[in-house]
Order: sequence, then structure tokens, then C-alpha cells
Amino acid sequence: MSHIPHILIVDDHKEIRESVKRFLEKSGMRASVAKDARDAETMLGAGHFDLIVLDVMMPGEDGLSFCTRISKQIDIPIIMLTALGEDTDRIVGLEIGADDYLAKPFNPRELLARIKAVLRRAPQIEKHAGTLAGQKLRFAHLILDVDGQILTDQSGNQERLTTAEFKLLTVLIQRARMVLSRDQLLDLTVGKSAGPLDRTIDNQISRLRRKIEVDVLRPKIITTVRNGGYCLSVDVEVLA
Repeated sequence: MSHIPHILIVDDHKEIRESVKRFLEKSGMRASVAKDARDAETMLGAGHFDLIVLDVMMPGEDGLSFCTRISKQIDIPIIMLTALGEDTDRIVGLEIGADDYLAKPFNPRELLARIKAVLRRAPQIEKHAGTLAGQKLRFAHLILDVDGQILTDQSGNQERLTTAEFKLLTVLIQRARMVLSRDQLLDLTVGKSAGPLDRTIDNQISRLRRKIEVDVLRPKIITTVRNGGYCLSVDVEVLA
């Protein structure tokens, strides 16, 4: 299945963010909305997005400040939206990390064209290992060699992870002790939404548990949270 771009629309005007969301979805993309910077940061921490459409003028932290801060944390393209059309505002937006700039009011088709153009030129970087690349991580009785995708237990026994298992484990490690729903895990690992009968994550969790749990019937590392999802319920240590 080909990857469907997931766009995060951040705008304090409900009508704008909802209308853009509907248009992008009709155009074959996935779209989620956030009403402000705080809401957007929460969503970025719990899901995978390919691009942010970000309004400049928002209550609380404004778009320029959020763009500056988030660009230092993650590698994700950003298109700025603003009611200000001055060249100086456009230049400031581009200088602080935005990939493109569109003044309000705008034609949704032009926004779609710009999104496609930015996605085409954006580097396709593998995001699952992210900043973990080159590291060895200890959790519970195991050490994960990120580059080799190999688990080593206290006795020195090694287990190589499949690509799917590795992606799932690194997502959980990067969000240790955070409860993630099946939808969130599927979004973060595969980049798609779960159907009503989709058991992909449950099956992957089951396979991964067989490689990391001492007692698969009583899991202590990846725990199930009723009506919530799954959680890596141990601390993670980066080895020197």
C-alpha cells in the first residue's frame, strides 16, 4: 500500500481548519487539525505527520514562534498561512524554517499544489530510528543496538528484529511510559489509519512480546492498557 501523506492543519479559526481538512481529504490526503500550538505539539508527539500547514496569527504561542521551536526538534516541512501579505512577513517566515508561505485568503487548490510541491522536494528521511541512530539502549533486561536492529539479553543471547518489529519498538521506546492507542501506533509505524477490524498492531505486539518478555502470558515490558492501547512500561537508558 502506497503512503498517503498526513497533513496537520494548525489554525485557531475552526471554519478554516475544518474546510481545509475536508478539501485535502477529498483530494486523497489524510488530514488532522489542531486549534493552537499546544494542541499541535501534543499531536506531533503522538502521531506521524508529513507536513504542517501553520497559521501565523494564533492566540497563545504564535505561528512564527512555534515554527522556530518545532523546526529545531523535528524534521518536518511547514507551510505558513497568514493574513499578512507583506514581503517582510514572508521573508521572516522562510528564514525561521518554513518551507513555503501562503497569504490569506487563499484558494484551497493553490494550497494543495504547494503541499504537493513541498512534499516532492522534501527529503524522504527514515523517521522511525530518528535521533536514536547509532545508539545502544537499555530497557528492562535487554539492550537494543539501534543500527543493527538487534536485541541482546543479560545472558548475551541475541535476537534480530524484523523491520516491522523494529519500527514498533522504537516508537514505543521514544514514548516510554506513554499510553498509545492502536490507531496512534499504526499511524506512527505505517502511516495509515486503522479499519474497524484491523488487528495489525495487536499481531505485531504479540510477535514482539515473544522476543522481549520473560513471560509472554504476563507481559511486564509492553503492557496492555484497557480501553487505551499499549505502553512501554519500563524506563529507557542510553548507554555511553
